[in-house]
Amino acid sequence: MSSPKDFTYVTGTEPHRIRTRQILKSHPEVKKLISKNPVTMVWILVCVGIQLVMAYLLKDQPWYIILAAAWLIGAFPVHTLFVCIHEAAHNLIFKKPGANVAAGIIANFPSLIPTAISFKNYHLKHHAFQGVHELDADLPDYWEARLINNYFIGKMIWLLFFPVFQAIRTLRCIELAAVDKYVAMNIIFQILFDVLIVYFWGWPALGYLGASFLFSVGLHPLGARWIQEHYLVLDKNQETYSYYGVLNTVNMNVGYHNEHHDMPSIPWNNLPKLKSIAPEFYDNLKYHTSFTKLFFTFLFSQEVSLFSRIVRKERGKVKLNDNSTPDLQVISAEEQLQKY
Repeated sequence: MSSPKDFTYVTGTEPHRIRTRQILKSHPEVKKLISKNPVTMVWILVCVGIQLVMAYLLKDQPWYIILAAAWLIGAFPVHTLFVCIHEAAHNLIFKKPGANVAAGIIANFPSLIPTAISFKNYHLKHHAFQGVHELDADLPDYWEARLINNYFIGKMIWLLFFPVFQAIRTLRCIELAAVDKYVAMNIIFQILFDVLIVYFWGWPALGYLGASFLFSVGLHPLGARWIQEHYLVLDKNQETYSYYGVLNTVNMNVGYHNEHHDMPSIPWNNLPKLKSIAPEFYDNLKYHTSFTKLFFTFLFSQEVSLFSRIVRKERGKVKLNDNSTPDLQVISAEEQLQKY
């Protein structure tokens, strides 16, 4: 695979909805995996608690200890909290949407930046319009890919400031821009949390939380997750990749990404069961087994850059207000047909 100088352009819509229909037809029993998992809220409270305890213990420590603790310890619970925010975005924790909003806002606290609700608004369109540049904020900008190219230093900077690049991308998705009462709630409660941390424990405690957040999504093996999901590292034609490695045990099966895109109404605890029930749909796909290996491959390989992504122009028949539940939509359509 040569060094990419531009994105890989394809025709046709994103591939997951096709596989969703095929899986439901071949294995109707997977419908039983669609559910809510309120236990996720326990994970949220535990991880938020870990970060609060760590912030308190480190409030009087020098910066080099704070940064080391953030990289070695804090990145892990914060990354898990990001997975919990993702679950809340898909309404996979509680039955009531408002309760999922609250769960996402609480999970957002240790990250310091109010992103939980905005993430939901943009992430659901990533599912519905995967690879469509003006609607999928998961895709790098053209200027972003050209700036970073495939240089080691550029990739390090990109990972370190990944949240900044991610935020800038949303500016191109003008059709999705939304500021509602839940976004406002997220901002208000997050600012209040940040102020209380500084007031009671000082700036070092806030610095620990901020560094943990940056490492959890960036310059850390955990940051390889963003490369794992859709970058063309193993195959120039396969658009989505799963990760089957040890970190799935502590990060809520975050790696089962093909499975999640195929059946986004299945909560994290049931994704391995989906793969087990329908192995013929996943065993032939390439996958990753090590975030650490992928982290260094991305940094040092001249064959992998931000251009290593598939881009499409076709939106298909999906409407802009689609809620990214193709599995539920297929099931609902089948039930309607059975009535007539």
